[in-house]
Amino acid sequence: MTALPIRDELRGMSPYGAPQLSVAVRLNTNENSYPLPDEVVTGVEKALSAVLRDLNRYPDRDAVALRADLASYLGHELTTANVWAANGSNEVQQQLLQVFGGPGRVALGFTPAYSMHPLLAKATGTGWIDGQRGDEFELTVPSVVAQLEAHRPDVVFLCSPNNPTGTALPTEVIEAALDTAPGMVVVDEAYVEFRRPGTPSALGLLPGHPRLVVTRTMSKAFAFAGARVGYLAADPGVVDAVQLVRLPYHLSALTQAAARAALAHADVLLATVEAIKAQRDRIVATLRGYGLTVADSDANFVLFGRFRDQKAVWQALLVRDVLVRDVGLPGWLRVTAGTEAETSAFLKAMGELL
Repeated sequence: MTALPIRDELRGMSPYGAPQLSVAVRLNTNENSYPLPDEVVTGVEKALSAVLRDLNRYPDRDAVALRADLASYLGHELTTANVWAANGSNEVQQQLLQVFGGPGRVALGFTPAYSMHPLLAKATGTGWIDGQRGDEFELTVPSVVAQLEAHRPDVVFLCSPNNPTGTALPTEVIEAALDTAPGMVVVDEAYVEFRRPGTPSALGLLPGHPRLVVTRTMSKAFAFAGARVGYLAADPGVVDAVQLVRLPYHLSALTQAAARAALAHADVLLATVEAIKAQRDRIVATLRGYGLTVADSDANFVLFGRFRDQKAVWQALLVRDVLVRDVGLPGWLRVTAGTEAETSAFLKAMGELL
């Protein structure tokens, strides 16, 4: 059989993905475990119904109304010109790499971090550099400055809160990256709505920083993972730049309508955030009570260990009908904070194992 002429840098790679298994308690993909409330379902149904008859026409390719709604949600005096939307924050980040990365350029992320970032880099022909974190997964100003000065990346990825560790970044670390990096600084805030009180957002740094981009998603706090809506906030020049590489009419009329309906019910959808945070904190406290090492979390998940063989623990939990995530970090596993019942099932299974 003739081998396909796949690009050399893609050979041997595996596609991104998490196991999709039929289990009673699925806590491996950081979804919001709460289904959409009835009033939100009704609102989305009405919004979709209103655009169905016009599906013979292309959607608004600039998604202006949706971007205006997102800007209103974000606040910080942002306008439509500061916001761009796409099919999940992954597509947003891919577009950023298409514009600011590419052949002959490099991106840097501080691992362990979101595993899609190096995959997106390779897919766009961008070189990738693994930056380093401290023993407790922390990033400090001196460490960030030293690494950025050494590598001079064209794109820097900072995750706050970070996946898979759950740790958020102090403002001074982001400011140091902006002062040092020669190119773009992308702060991935996919889980920011779950942060603990007093934890800042990078949105406050946007004024005066035209190379800063903050990416977010509706998949987590908004319980809208199935709709695939992500967005960025940045200087208007960045929004203009990503439109150079976006596919024509990349965001469907159905997606735009559904997202706007969800944003109109933001207060209802975000009501589950505090309940999820309570379960997250319960997981942290209980696992530490079991004698495990647990990373501080500002997200809707918890990284815990340290195991001699995390794969054996993962399998033992699966036998008990509980699915968590092995993120490939030796000695560690990650669990999503779900409903009270799901959390109880996970903690019961862990108690049995320990």
